[in-house]
Amino acid sequence: MARNRDKTGSQRSVERRSECPLNASVEMLGDRWSLLIIRDMMLRGASTYKEFLEGYEGVATNILADRLRKLAAHGIITTQPDPSDGRKLIYLLTEKGIDLAPVLTEMVLWAAAHEKTGNQALVRQMREDKSKFLAEVRQRWASCR
Repeated sequence: MARNRDKTGSQRSVERRSECPLNASVEMLGDRWSLLIIRDMMLRGASTYKEFLEGYEGVATNILADRLRKLAAHGIITTQPDPSDGRKLIYLLTEKGIDLAPVLTEMVLWAAAHEKTGNQALVRQMREDKSKFLAEVRQRWASCR
């Protein structure tokens, strides 16, 4: 069992298969749905349950609810009540979550280099000036906090 510190410095116990950093990453992010949720938050500005459901990959409601819960438990996203309807939640990336932007960017570039993929405009933008692209992602994130 590993002990992790959260942003407040508090320790929490986390069951891990091993102490390997790559294993920890995989266990936190879980699967493609978690990465696609993070992508939608970074690039599409998605922040509500409904907006995530409208993604073109077609995530099932039970899977979406589970992944949002897990991402929040790992401190990758946080929630706050919707100001227009307190019964609904707004999902926001934490600093830990936005720190995944370079990782997701590299994954996009890797896939585009080795497979036929869509959204070539985004790939070109990333390739032409990765630093500028990442700065814009961070700026959008900061303005939503």
